[in-house]
This record gives sequence, structure tokens and C-alpha cells, in this order.
Amino acid sequence: MNILVIGSGGREHTLAWKLAQSPKADKIYALPGNPGMADVAMCVEGIAITDNASIVDFAQKHAIGLVVVGPEVPLTNGLVDAVTAAGIKAFGPTQAAAQIEGSKSFSKDLMKKYGIPTAKYEVFTEADAAREYIRKEGAPIVIKADGLAAGKGVIVAMTEDEALQAVADIMEDKEFGNAGSRVVIEEFMEGEEASLLCFTDGKTICPMISSQDHKRAYDGDKGPNTGGMGTYAPAPVMTDKMVQETYDKILVPTIKAMEQEGKPYKGCLYAGLMITADGPKVVEFNARFGDPETQVVLPLLNSDLVEIMLACADGTLAEQQIDWSKEAAVCVVMAAGGYPKSYNKGDAITGLEEAKAAGALVFHAGTAHKDGNIVTDGGRVLGVVAKAENVRAAVDKAYAGVEKISFKDAFYRKDIAHRALER
Repeated sequence: MNILVIGSGGREHTLAWKLAQSPKADKIYALPGNPGMADVAMCVEGIAITDNASIVDFAQKHAIGLVVVGPEVPLTNGLVDAVTAAGIKAFGPTQAAAQIEGSKSFSKDLMKKYGIPTAKYEVFTEADAAREYIRKEGAPIVIKADGLAAGKGVIVAMTEDEALQAVADIMEDKEFGNAGSRVVIEEFMEGEEASLLCFTDGKTICPMISSQDHKRAYDGDKGPNTGGMGTYAPAPVMTDKMVQETYDKILVPTIKAMEQEGKPYKGCLYAGLMITADGPKVVEFNARFGDPETQVVLPLLNSDLVEIMLACADGTLAEQQIDWSKEAAVCVVMAAGGYPKSYNKGDAITGLEEAKAAGALVFHAGTAHKDGNIVTDGGRVLGVVAKAENVRAAVDKAYAGVEKISFKDAFYRKDIAHRALER
């Protein structure tokens, strides 16, 4: 079967790498892909990931049997609907179902209606009303742009001034464009964050291995929020009991709620969780694989990803036996100096093969070809991943890989998985 992966980041590189291991995969195309993906896929340039008609046309001409959509933008743009209408199987939710990520107010209203545990919240379309609410509630408090903001539209404000500034940045200065025309303001939840992704065909739900992301730019969870500076799996905070509770109280009710609302959900549902004194509560839902969570979760999957994705599309997930490794995996993100603010592009990257020789997997997130070299082309440049018998060994192996790689002003956190190690 020919498979088309949509996207160009570390998540998509990981997806293509895992799909390529399946005996069912004949040829993999990546649109647009990245230099790292060229080892496992043919990269397709010149078609925008938002151009549904051209993607469908490409899929028909190249006898694609499965389209795997990586990022959120093509999902909320209805790519799965367009591909499915053309008679091609797709992994991912429809445009209507992808609202669970595309609109934070939709997802919060859904949780309120169906009693799914989450933080108390209000939605605002006027900055003055939002400011008034902040003054009434006080800090700490969480301000979220309603729409898609590439994982960066959330400000955890520890002071009232920070919260007021966040409203100004999002609603008045349009820091995240139209995504900030509405804001969701939530109570601050105490606890430890974790992520639990699941495969679903709209009825059956199969949780993946839990993971924990590191959102802040600098060691000690300091600095601005980013798209994610590293991850590890499994997350010790997600005990078997906690995974079961999340399944019973969050995943099952959410998939049932989406069906009730006439928006049946298929694909990967990502539950970003806060593990509070009252149990797990939803911080946010994503309508796709997480980035960089995918980079640690999929290397621990022993089963055939193509078979699982086809079962999700066909509604036969209940027939799948999904097997996971007992190992741990760690991902360290190497970023461009200045990220998440402005950063340089076009700097040569060296040591990629040496990192692989040291036992690391290297997933490209923001790279390009230039003058025969692989160069930096994004804020998060590489995800350096290692698997081992436990988190400590995986951490050591991942950083051994990181040390082999260099590019101008590269920076990375040196404390990935610190919570697991402290336990």
C-alpha cells in the first residue's frame, strides 16, 4: 500500500519512520516532508498542506491507500473529509470533530455539558470584560487564545498584571492572529501535567503509553512556553490506576459525547492532563498526535502502525491487539538560539550520523537542504530520542546523542525527565 503523510515536523518524521516498518507499506510519500524524512519517504514539494483539492489529486495519481494527517491545521481545514469523499482512507478526525482542538470554547463547553473533569472557565470576546473577570478572580489564572496558535497560545499568569498583559497581547495586539479574537480564561490547576494519547475508531479506545512534555524553554521549567522542549515516556505520575481513571472519566465520555453531538471522532485523541488532588482533569484536547510526545510514544509501539490506523479508519479497532514495549524513551529537543522568539535559519548542522552511531534516533523538526548541507529551518530543529530499559538510561543515551550534534547557537534543556528521576 502507498501511504501519504501530511506535514514536515518531528511528529511527521516519527510517523513516517514507524509506518515504514510495516510490511503493508510499499511506498511512503511525505508532503512536504523534511530532509530527515528522505530516508524513509519521498518528499513532495510544491503543494500546500491546506490545498485539499491538490492533495486529493496527488493521492489519486499515486494510488495512495492511506493518508495520515500530522498537523492540526489541515484537520481543521477538512482534509480528512476531502480525502474520504474521494474514496481514500484517512487517519484523523473530520473537520467537525477536529473542533475539539480548533476551538477551546467548543471543547470546554463539551466538557461542561457532559461532566468531563476540567478547570472552571469563562469565554470572552471583549478585552474589557476579560480584564474585569481577571480582577474579580485574581491570580494565578490561565489565559488561552480560543483558536489554533501552534501550541503557544496559552499563558499561565502567576500575577494579575501578567494576566492583564496576556489579554492585551492576545486580544488587542493580535499576537496569535484571529486565534485570539476570543479568549478562554480558566482557573489555575495545581498538580503535575501528563499526556495520554489514544487510538480510536469512534467506538473502541486504545490508550497509548503515557508521556510528559516540558513546555518551558529553560531548565527548571523557567522561561516562556514553547511547542515543547522534550518528553519522556512512560510518565510515572500516570500509574495504572490513573490511566484507568483517565480512560473511564475522560476518554470514554469524550468519544461518546462527540458521537452524541453528531461529530464522531476517529484518529488520535490527545488528552493533556493535570493530575490534581481530585484526580485527572483535562487541560486541553488535541485532535492529533502530540509533538514532541509522538517521538517517545511511537518508538515504544511494538505493533504495526499501518494496521492500527487502517482499523481506526474502518471501525475495526476492537479486533486489534496492540503491544507496547516495557522500555522507557526520552526526547531532547535541540532548538535554535532565541526560540521561541526570533531565531536564525540556515545554519549548518553537523554530527547527525555520529548521534545515530551513539544509539540515538534523530527526528528532524525544522531542517532544510542548502548547498549540499542540512541546515536549521525552524525554532525546534531536532528531536534526539533514545530508548533504554529505564528512564535514567534513556536520558543518558539521549544526551550522549545530543553531544555529537552541533549548529550555531544551538540550545536545549539539560533536565528532561527530571520529575521521573526525582521519583
